[in-house]
Amino acid sequence: MASWPVQDAKARFSEFLDATLEKGPQIVTRRGVEAAVLVPIAEWRRLLSSAKPTLKELLLRPEPRFETPGKRTFRRRRPVAFES
Repeated sequence: MASWPVQDAKARFSEFLDATLEKGPQIVTRRGVEAAVLVPIAEWRRLLSSAKPTLKELLLRPEPRFETPGKRTFRRRRPVAFES
């Protein structure tokens, strides 16, 4: 992935966007520290679709949140011999 200082990314945005579309994700740095990434929209959608849902999304889903367990079976306990 190529790295662009924020000043260059702003000044040459069309070139920055073209590089993203042709070569893939491009990193933007601010004062030498990685700050953001520009990715093509197809890759962004792929990443979103493969992401795990958040807890909020899981709780707000229309389908049941919890599985109901099957019928419980009770086993007889073995007799315990107590020594006196």
